[in-house]
Amino acid sequence: MANIKSSAKRDEKSKELRAKNRAAKTELKTMMKKFDAAVVNGNKDEAVNAYKVAVSTVDSAAGKGLLHKNNAARKKSAMTKKLNEMA
Repeated sequence: MANIKSSAKRDEKSKELRAKNRAAKTELKTMMKKFDAAVVNGNKDEAVNAYKVAVSTVDSAAGKGLLHKNNAARKKSAMTKKLNEMA
């Protein structure tokens, strides 16, 4: 346990931020899995909707610093390829 008030506050703040980051990363993974599931099922309309949500979530994560911008671009590119291969 921290002895100094400011370090105790910092510790509490870091726990809150960690929880927020974990929740955001979990949401990101969930949206990507939903997109993958729609592609596997072959449902084009569902896949398009899931794609839009997933890309938005990836952009949001990159903006918050949860993902590097190149990592986000790679994920979006891979999803776009999957969607275009559905035909």
